[in-house]
Amino acid sequence: MRIAQIAPLYERVPPLLYGGTERIVSYLTEELVRQGHDVTLFASGDSSTKAKLIACSERSLRLDERVIDPLAHHFVLLEEVFARADDFDILHFHIDYLHYPLSRRHNTRHLSTLHGRLDMTDLIPLYRKFGDVPVVSISRAQRQVLPWLNWQGTVYHGLPTELYHEGGEREDYLVFLGRISIEKRLDRAVEIAKRSGMRLKVAAKVDAVDRKYFKTIEHLLDDPQVECIGEVGDAGKQDLLANAHALLFPIDWPEPFGLVMIEAMACGTPVVAYRCASVPEIVEHGVTGFIVDNVRDAVQAVDDARRLDRALCRSRFEERFSAARMAEDYLRIYERLLKD
Repeated sequence: MRIAQIAPLYERVPPLLYGGTERIVSYLTEELVRQGHDVTLFASGDSSTKAKLIACSERSLRLDERVIDPLAHHFVLLEEVFARADDFDILHFHIDYLHYPLSRRHNTRHLSTLHGRLDMTDLIPLYRKFGDVPVVSISRAQRQVLPWLNWQGTVYHGLPTELYHEGGEREDYLVFLGRISIEKRLDRAVEIAKRSGMRLKVAAKVDAVDRKYFKTIEHLLDDPQVECIGEVGDAGKQDLLANAHALLFPIDWPEPFGLVMIEAMACGTPVVAYRCASVPEIVEHGVTGFIVDNVRDAVQAVDDARRLDRALCRSRFEERFSAARMAEDYLRIYERLLKD
């Protein structure tokens, strides 16, 4: 099958450090190539792939200080895609709705994976206007606010099984990994760690939009129990997660998926997560972690995590969240769209 994968340009594919959507695009692209498909990746020029790469910007936008208007670069991306659209059986977009007016007017089959939150009122008139566009959700919870879209299925994210491996002896520290933002609730993670009497390692970035919030909670990082180590890549995640007692995921927003949860599971590390949005779909309570409703329950879950089987946690990751499973799910949707 001739497949185009269209990634955002904010991060390279795959990202060197933080980056969710671009990371998933990479895992999907490489798995499709491994399975013998003819894949072209539209992404930033510093991306790395075994597929054919069409560079739509010189480098990833987030780390390019020269970039003022990232949207301008994404219009270049769209022109590159649609100039070649007839070369493909299917166009798979990961850039939200930017392509909708163009893809609606082109004959090539297309699919959009919606990677972000959908509960913003601004999106309602847009998706009403483009309700016919075929889309995929990354969790069942994500689609609940817009159940009337042209959903083709739910495809959970997946990782290459060889990317991470189960660790050895766990150490007495907890991990907070991802972004420091109001919805990720680092403050809860610090409180859970302090009440548990355990160290907390914070591996996170602060986006420009979150800097004002960060100033209000920055003092929490001065606690002697808290160690801030900044952004980490895959190699850093392996050691950080595999040796941890547990990952804390105390979110307070409609998380569409939560990639860090399955990264922890891949290392055999249980997850302590708040009951919110996609969490009950990803975490198997009492098997790969615990789903909690408050700090008190989270502290108890941290203690209970000692009795979880880390090998079972890893095996459940392999069964549910591998890149091969993700690619097979998408291929079934591609084939169905091509038959319509």
